[in-house]
Amino acid sequence: MKNYLMTQLVKHRCFSDICIRGFLTISTALLLTACGQSESDGDTVDLVVPDNTEEVQAAYAADPDFYSFKALLDVPADLIWESGDSLPEIGSPMAKKGGTQYARLQDFPRTLRTVGPDSNGSFRPWILDDTTIAIAHRHPDEFVYYPGLAESWAVDEAAKTIYVKLDQNARWSDNVPITADDFMFMFWLFKSSYIIAPWYNNWFSTQYTNITKYDDHTFSISIPEAKPDMDGRVLELRPMPQHFFKEVGEDFVERYQWRFAPTSSAYVIADEDIRKGRSITLTRNKDWWAKDKKNWRYRYNPDRIHLSVIRDTPKVFEAFKRGDIDQFSLNLAEYWYEKLPDDDPDVQSGYIHKSVFYNQLPRPTYGLWMNTSQPLLDNRDIRIGINHATNWQLVIDNFFRGDYTRMQTSSDGYGEFTHPTLRSREFDINLAQEHFALAGFKKRGPDGILVNDQGQKLAFTLSSGYESLKDVLTILKEEALKAGLQFRVEVLDGTAGWKKVQEKKHDIHFSAFNTSLEMYPRFWETYHSDNAYDDAFLDDGTVNPERKLKTQTNNLEALAIFEMDGMIDRYRTSDDAQEMKDLAFAMTEMHHEYASFSPGFYQAFFRVGHWRWVKYPASFNYKHASTAGELFVHWIDTDMKEETLAARKDDRKFPAEIVIYDQFK
Repeated sequence: MKNYLMTQLVKHRCFSDICIRGFLTISTALLLTACGQSESDGDTVDLVVPDNTEEVQAAYAADPDFYSFKALLDVPADLIWESGDSLPEIGSPMAKKGGTQYARLQDFPRTLRTVGPDSNGSFRPWILDDTTIAIAHRHPDEFVYYPGLAESWAVDEAAKTIYVKLDQNARWSDNVPITADDFMFMFWLFKSSYIIAPWYNNWFSTQYTNITKYDDHTFSISIPEAKPDMDGRVLELRPMPQHFFKEVGEDFVERYQWRFAPTSSAYVIADEDIRKGRSITLTRNKDWWAKDKKNWRYRYNPDRIHLSVIRDTPKVFEAFKRGDIDQFSLNLAEYWYEKLPDDDPDVQSGYIHKSVFYNQLPRPTYGLWMNTSQPLLDNRDIRIGINHATNWQLVIDNFFRGDYTRMQTSSDGYGEFTHPTLRSREFDINLAQEHFALAGFKKRGPDGILVNDQGQKLAFTLSSGYESLKDVLTILKEEALKAGLQFRVEVLDGTAGWKKVQEKKHDIHFSAFNTSLEMYPRFWETYHSDNAYDDAFLDDGTVNPERKLKTQTNNLEALAIFEMDGMIDRYRTSDDAQEMKDLAFAMTEMHHEYASFSPGFYQAFFRVGHWRWVKYPASFNYKHASTAGELFVHWIDTDMKEETLAARKDDRKFPAEIVIYDQFK
C-alpha cells in the first residue's frame, strides 16, 4: 500500500512507508497475549483459545458475490499467462550469505502487528514492506512485474479480473503452505472492524469486487474498473496466514501486539531476540522457500540483522565510525561534507566507502501538514500566510547545501500524472503579512509576534518525528518570526511523532509519507473527507454540524472539501487515463488553493557511507530504489571485515572509494 510514512520518508522508507514494512504460531491451550517480548508488560492467560473459523466461513457464505468457489475447469482457457521470465535478475551472483548486519532503530516499535493502531511506523519495512513477498513485484529497473508468490498470472481486462497460479513451493516460515485460502482470509481480515484500521477497511471493501478460489494454488481477484494499472492492484497483494490469525476477534490489537506472525520473508524474529526498548534481531530462515528462486536468491544475504535503538543521530554516527554500525545515511549535507568529508582518514584509508546513487521514483512528501481542525488553522488566509512565511529555499541552500530541490506539489515524480505547471508558494514576508492581516493579525507584540484584537498570538506548535532534521525546524522558526509568526518547535521520537498525528493532536507537523512505485498518485487516503471526519457533510454538501474528527487515518490536514470528495470518487473509479490526469491536475490545484500543505523538498539521489565489508552489485543499485538497503542486494563479507579491522589496527591502507553512480540521473 502507499502511505509508508517516510522514514513514503521517506510514501512512504517508512519506510520505514515507506509500506513499511513476518508472523508465530502458538500451539498451547494457554495463550500469552504479550508473548514475543523478553520483558513482559504483564501477560494474561486465556483458558480457551478463540477460533474464528466458523465466523470466517459464515462471512464467505453470506457474501457469495465477493467470496466464490469454483472448479479449476472454470478458469478461462484462452488466458495469456505471464511470468516475467525475460527480465534481468535482481542481485549479484557474487553475493555471499552469512554474517551479521548491524543497524539502527530510532525508537523501539510499539507493536509487531503490521496492521491496526501503531503498526505503520518506521519498523514496519523490516517485517513487511521491504521483506515480505507479494504475488509479484515491479522490477526495480523495468517497471514491469516479476514473480513473487506467483508462478504466473494472467490479466482479463474485459472481465476486470487477474488470475493467479501460486508457486507450489511457497511456504510460511513455520512451513505451512501458502494457499489461496490465505488470500481469501486476507480480505476477511482487512474488511473486519476488529483490526481498527479504517484505511484497510475502506480499500479492501471498495477496490475489489470478488475473489474466487479454483484450487489451493489457483485463484482470481476482480476489481471495479479496468484502471491503467489494474494488474498492480492485485499482484502487489500480500496474503495473511489464516492458521495464525484464527484467534482474531474483539481483542485483536492486544492479542497480537507482540506476536510475530509466520511470514513469507527470508527473516524471522524469535522471542529471545526481542529486548524491549533496546534491540530486535532478525534471523535469516535457512529453509526459506524462495532461497533458490530467481530474483530472490541473491538477496537477503546477512544471516542476522541486529537493530539497536539509538535515538540521537550523532550517536549513531559515532557508532558507525567505531564500526559498530555497518552503514550510515549521508543524505544530510552536514554528514556528507563535514562529519565524513572525502579527506576523512577512514575514507582515505579505504576502510569506509562513500557512494551516491541517482534514482527515479515518486518523491516522498516532505512538507508542513497543517491540521485544519485546529483553531486559526481553519482560516485559509492563515494557511496561505504560513506558506509564504516558510522559507524552504533557505533550508535547501543552507541546510542541504543546494543539493536538494524544492517540491512543487504533494504528488511530484509521477510523470504525466504530476501537474506540469503548478508551483509552490515562495517565501515572501509581505505576502505573508497581507494574509495574516486579512485574518485579523495586524499588530506585533513586544516579542515581534503578531496578535489580533483579542490579544491572541499568531503561534503554533511545529512538531516532527525527525530528530536528524531538527535544524530544519530551527531555520523555519527563525524565518517565520520575520513575518510575525511563531513556531513552537517540538521534536519527538519517530513513534511518538507518528502517534501524535494519527490522533490528530498536532497543529503543524513536519513529515513525509513514503511513496510506492506506482503509475499515478493517490488522493483518497490523504485528502478525502472520509478520512477527516465521521459524516463530514450532509446530503446537500453542507458541513455536518455534528461531525467528529476521525483518528488513525492519513488525512493529517483534516482536509474536507465536498467538491474534492466527488473528484476523488471519480478518480478512483475511472478507467480512462486522460480523465484521471485531468482529475489529478484539478485536485492538485484545489489542494494548492486550500493551502493546508506547504511543499518542502526532495532529493534526486541517496548517499550512504558503508564499511568496506558491506558489498553491493557492480551497478550498486537499481533505478527505482529509494534507499541503499531497500532491495537487500547488499551482503556482508565476513573475511573482508576481519581483514579491514586488522588493517585499521595496523595502519594498513586500501584504495579510497568515493563513487557517484549517475546512470539514472
